[in-house]
Amino acid sequence: MQWIANTAFGLEGQTSRDLKRLGIGTAQPQPAGGVLFEATPAQAFSANLWLRCADRVMLVAGRFEARSFDSLFEQVRALPWEDYLPRDAAFPVRAHCVRSTLMSPSDCQSIVKKAIVERLKRAYRIEWFEETGAVFAVDVSLHGDTATVCLDASGPALNRRGYRTWNGEAPLRETLAAALVLASPWRPAMPLYDPCCGTGTLLIEAAFIALNRAPGLARAFDCEKWPFMPLEEMRRLRAEARETFESGLSRPLRIAGSDIDGEALELARRHVAQAGLNGRIVLEKRDLREVTRTGEAGVFLCNPPYGERLGDRKAAAAVERQLYLLKERCPGWCLCAISADMSFERNAGRRADKKRRFYNGRLECEFLTWMGGAGQKRGDAALR
Repeated sequence: MQWIANTAFGLEGQTSRDLKRLGIGTAQPQPAGGVLFEATPAQAFSANLWLRCADRVMLVAGRFEARSFDSLFEQVRALPWEDYLPRDAAFPVRAHCVRSTLMSPSDCQSIVKKAIVERLKRAYRIEWFEETGAVFAVDVSLHGDTATVCLDASGPALNRRGYRTWNGEAPLRETLAAALVLASPWRPAMPLYDPCCGTGTLLIEAAFIALNRAPGLARAFDCEKWPFMPLEEMRRLRAEARETFESGLSRPLRIAGSDIDGEALELARRHVAQAGLNGRIVLEKRDLREVTRTGEAGVFLCNPPYGERLGDRKAAAAVERQLYLLKERCPGWCLCAISADMSFERNAGRRADKKRRFYNGRLECEFLTWMGGAGQKRGDAALR
């Protein structure tokens, strides 16, 4: 079967690498976003369970050119929906249109729904569908007049790991947080510290990576109720993932963070507990100006306030300067920060050694890395 792992812009490469680690060798990043791959139903379930940076995993039901609503209707109706949907299936439809002739998502949604109903009427010889059974959410994406029709195997987006039930200011999506951890120089044996930890998402995602904990371990997926999915094999794969995590809980973790906001820290402690990591991540209330680290050098990784989102550019600029000063008073440490503030480097006082572009929601951001030790000496000269 053919599947798509939807991703935010910039995360296609990491998702392709994660799929290959799962034994799926056909992963191909797509120009319109996401990663196309061929897999068995059991492998697709593993993708839902283990992908850290993808938004959804979807089964491709059909792909074709559609320049008119009539064409869209006829080609959707021609797909073998009865092979996927039982007679009691619930099949809500959502549509997205980008630079296509058909630019009305609501019209595309209605037409696709009607086409599926007409096909199922003939297959099941009934006129009305109660839609009381398992959910088979239909996703229709029109990009450059190419329509891709999929069934959403994930259900709620994959960033819903199950541990974050409260949000603080400017929350970072779990999928992006995992991508930042993986894009940083940090490796599980090294110390990691977030001096602006907020509600703890970066720290928890780093701990999941260090402990080889499947990000989807504590949640369900819509495909687990689909009749053509291998129920027993999915149960076995989930049990294996749980055993892998539990067997690694004794591994040492050197992950910690701080924040000046006591309410955010309380949420972080709740999230750490819900993630099954009580006692594994050290959290403390501390002003950024007072943070220091001794011993082996590691990585500072953070999502500081951007100014645009929190409404205070001067305060954001001060935080950016303090972050670089923190790096300077901790010899050998790397500093990694994501920000939508394009003045970050100027405020810090030195150009970053590495930069990557990501999107935090709709905000275009830079992920800036100042290397530690010898890496710092190779960095650009201070800004004037």
